[in-house]
Amino acid sequence: MCCNAGLHHRGQRWGHQQACGCGCLGGEFSRPRFMTKAKRIASLEDHLADLQDQVKAVKEHIAEMKKEK
Repeated sequence: MCCNAGLHHRGQRWGHQQACGCGCLGGEFSRPRFMTKAKRIASLEDHLADLQDQVKAVKEHIAEMKKEK
């Protein structure tokens, strides 16, 4: 552990012991607790692109099914 955040949780019996959320532990704790507005926008834009790809794939699948009749 790179920080001393776990020191005040020594008697903790629940959750992730000695997990400070600063990112020093890696894994799920390596991301910042709150995203900046720019990061939220970028994340939403990525999600939108993924959804648009899925819409395109569904439309292509529907077109193929209509051709099979």
